[in-house]
Amino acid sequence: MTTLGRLERVDLRAEWSKENRDFTPWLAREENIALLGETLNMSLEVEQEERRVGRFSADILCKDTGATDAGWVVVENQLETTDYSHLGQILTYAAGLEAKTCIWVAAKFHEEHRAAIDWLNEISSDEFQFFGLEIELWRIGDSVAAPKFNIIAKPNDWKREVGRSARAMEPANLTETKRLQLAFWEALRDRLAGSQTVRSQKPSPQHWTTFSIGRSGMHLGAIISTRDDRIGVEIYLGDQHANAFFGQLEQEKGEIERELGFGLVWMPLPERKACRIIAYHPMRDLSDKTSWNGLLSWMVPTLEKMHRAFSRRVRKLTSDDLL
Repeated sequence: MTTLGRLERVDLRAEWSKENRDFTPWLAREENIALLGETLNMSLEVEQEERRVGRFSADILCKDTGATDAGWVVVENQLETTDYSHLGQILTYAAGLEAKTCIWVAAKFHEEHRAAIDWLNEISSDEFQFFGLEIELWRIGDSVAAPKFNIIAKPNDWKREVGRSARAMEPANLTETKRLQLAFWEALRDRLAGSQTVRSQKPSPQHWTTFSIGRSGMHLGAIISTRDDRIGVEIYLGDQHANAFFGQLEQEKGEIERELGFGLVWMPLPERKACRIIAYHPMRDLSDKTSWNGLLSWMVPTLEKMHRAFSRRVRKLTSDDLL
């Protein structure tokens, strides 16, 4: 007879003694925010930890990169039972950041706070959504503790909308271009399966896909431009410090390009408050799948080289606002 282990509940404070010092940084890590996103059928990407909103700071600010309109997602954490203070904070952050999605993660929800989340979903228009989740830790024997998120409160039609969105993303409901983009990113994910540098996200039928670069507010990206017949790999700087950060990186342009072994296109884009640093490669026709091997053979090492060249540099970037 097979011997099975027994699940044992682990006290949250045994793993995270402080909410701001331990739990928030843990949740903001790529693999952990991805787990939260999977629970809610979202592709969450962290933009910033402890984002200032007036006199307060939102724990984690994200974007749902899989959404058509990737509005802000605010995540508020609590290692205790929910209280009115945190309820007020998450509403303050939503208003201050014009966030469309609010996620409240706590050890346990009081019934009145669950009811408050339900009420917010009832009175809000469809473009806004509020979630309440309880986090648990479990282990079997001497294994490491494993996190589990349980949805306590959600929008009324969330399950139906998730199902409708999933059906809309099925290949049969996509245009030919979207099907090709999805298939190409799936092929890229397979190529990156053994990479020790770049971790692929769940592919989506769009002209870009993103990867963590080790700092919120920026990412490593891969793009397909059927209009310009080319593919690319880029560093995207997208927060309020983008132009300051771009200037610091541009000072190392010569050293960076020598390290990479190829040139880059440096695009400040000040009117968009975002900056891009891109390497391009020609593409004849995305529908010609026989060309994909060559495209991927360029894209995979380029992603890895740019990750190595930029990840250590972006962690050192500073601006006057951050000093």
